[in-house]
Amino acid sequence: MTKIITIANQKGGVGKTTTTVNLAAALAATKRRILLIDMDPQGNATMGSGVDKQSLKLSVCDVLLGDATVEEAVIHASDSGFDVLPANADLTAAEVQLVTRIGREKQLERALEKVQNGYDYILIDCPPSLNMLTVNALVASSGVLIPMQCEYYALEGLSSLLDTIEQIRVSVNPNIKLEGLLRTMYDPRNNLSNDVSSELVEHFGDRVYRTIIPRNVRLAEAPSYGQPIMQYDKTSRGSMAYLALAGEVLRRDAKQSHYVN
Repeated sequence: MTKIITIANQKGGVGKTTTTVNLAAALAATKRRILLIDMDPQGNATMGSGVDKQSLKLSVCDVLLGDATVEEAVIHASDSGFDVLPANADLTAAEVQLVTRIGREKQLERALEKVQNGYDYILIDCPPSLNMLTVNALVASSGVLIPMQCEYYALEGLSSLLDTIEQIRVSVNPNIKLEGLLRTMYDPRNNLSNDVSSELVEHFGDRVYRTIIPRNVRLAEAPSYGQPIMQYDKTSRGSMAYLALAGEVLRRDAKQSHYVN
């Protein structure tokens, strides 16, 4: 069964796109079939997967507006090992047009119905805001992964995102749940990081991933080369961390499916 995971946090600069691209690559390395959907008009996940956002013939914008199917717009990022439904600045126009449409929050969900069985995981990268694009991603998803830095304002933003997820669960998508919280850009020498990390574990328990993504120069460099960290430097601490996260995601899902069966 296909797992659709939205990677979201309305706070910018917390590692959403880095996590989406590198988790997609790490899961693809385990021979899973992966689709990455870029729902951010900045198109950073598109570029970070090795796809040129400037030369797109079709994008997620066309899919959301009903002018193309997912199959028509998908690009296989062969070096990265997964499929990409790409985005560029055109997506801003799609958001404006969606506002007036009936069922606007379900455009992505409808578009994925025909293709989702062709993938094991679909990962959706969201913009750093709770707008109509993010809502479309949440409505289409079975789970939400929240990357967050362990810093002072992190917990404050988390509560509003959890409220939004709960509203969507109650009103539109009863299947959505919190997949987990991922600590990113972590520096163990920072006392505040350690304090916030402890607070997260205390409050959310096993919903906090055991894997921690460290601050890593190679991880920060990889997007400028249009490569996931596994292609750019597979022996780096960043690469090892995302491989560990992929393993943790797969183990959790295997455990859940065992309980369901």
